[in-house]
Amino acid sequence: MGTLPVPPSSEEAKVIGQEEAHDQERQLDAGALFVLKSKGSWLHCGYHLTTSIVAPALLSLPYAFTFLGWAAGILCLVIGAIVTFYNYNLLSLVLEHYAQLGHRHLRFRDMAHDILGPGWSRYFVGPSQFLVCYGAVVACTLLGGQCLKAVFLLSNPTGTMKLYEFVIIFGCLMLFLAQIPSFHSLRHINLVSVVLCLAYSVCTAAACIYIGSSSKGPHKDYSLKGNTQNRVFGVFNANAIIATTFGNGIIPEIQATIAPPVKGKMFKGLCLCYAVVTMTFSSVAISGYWAFGNQAEGLILSNFLDDGKPLVPKWFIFMTNLFTILQLSAVGVVYLQPTNEVLERAFVDPTSEEFSTRNVIPRVVFRSLSVVLATIIAAMLPFFGDINSVIGAFGFIPLDFILPVVFYNLTFKPSKKSPIFLLNITIAVVFSILGVIAAIAAVRQISLDANSYRLFANV
Repeated sequence: MGTLPVPPSSEEAKVIGQEEAHDQERQLDAGALFVLKSKGSWLHCGYHLTTSIVAPALLSLPYAFTFLGWAAGILCLVIGAIVTFYNYNLLSLVLEHYAQLGHRHLRFRDMAHDILGPGWSRYFVGPSQFLVCYGAVVACTLLGGQCLKAVFLLSNPTGTMKLYEFVIIFGCLMLFLAQIPSFHSLRHINLVSVVLCLAYSVCTAAACIYIGSSSKGPHKDYSLKGNTQNRVFGVFNANAIIATTFGNGIIPEIQATIAPPVKGKMFKGLCLCYAVVTMTFSSVAISGYWAFGNQAEGLILSNFLDDGKPLVPKWFIFMTNLFTILQLSAVGVVYLQPTNEVLERAFVDPTSEEFSTRNVIPRVVFRSLSVVLATIIAAMLPFFGDINSVIGAFGFIPLDFILPVVFYNLTFKPSKKSPIFLLNITIAVVFSILGVIAAIAAVRQISLDANSYRLFANV
């Protein structure tokens, strides 16, 4: 009679588990092994999420309100928050489901490959995510340069330095931060980033309330400007701004930084993130539109100057811009991670040590080249915001508003008559239509602004 197998002791099971994890780790490519290390807690995940969503793009929310008015503006802001929180949770549940099956997805394109097929992954999801993320790096570099220029002109109104020079200065900061080895290594920087986004949001709201309550502020006019055609396109532009502001595009990569088991951790991180989102987005959007009405600029900080004269103390504008510049560098390096992952996968050897000469040299060279290229694009195309609107319409809206509900329905296959299936289909259809119209509106804006485009323009 054969003897029954003796189950391993807890210590033996632990050793076996570590060996299996080590074997799985060795099978990973260099991008997943070195850039997307799974060592973080839910708190670290919350820092990454907050930095990727609560970025200086929120300073454009009062401008979006100028196309929508009070009621529609607040309604769109609330819907944007609810839908993205819901969608990011769905995406997290799909990722957790595959992790429990022993097939953890670390990248958006890996999810698409298994759920939609290799064609969707290779020709749509992968390129869309790359364009969105690299576009965000270029946009952060450009905005950082613009903020540096604003600070310079405030202290030296007759200064002759050009915008591209400030973009290059900010690019040098990005060049340094780009060498941080992994996404997980950014956890301390992203904690500081959370503090910074709260700081500049509080400063911005306080300045708006101060200006709006004083005689220095403009006459408050909340009427919608332009003819019927411009108003209609303005509504879609505003919705695209709000959708892009809530956009993320790297939820799987952020969840990949969490140490297993991952169940429930992403939800805690999202709760932390959306607590900050609620405070910052609502305070800046409402106070900015209240203070300046339909005269709110594309970046509300621009309204703090009236014909070059500050409406609040200079030191206050310096401080707010400094907080913004520093956080922009953190946002830029977060959105650089998918590019870093692709570069590591292509040029780094996973069988060598992470900090061996064989891996460090190509890592430094190719990361530096990617930042240099982003800086050149930002300096050369100071109108990149218009281009980024098109990228956002084709990238952020599908990645954050459409694919999460599609992934959920295809993975869990809820009944076609169930409320969650119908809700998901409704979200997919509505935001598909919105994405197409937003893309048309963005292309229209490019055609309207084309005459003012100049390479290396000093705007």
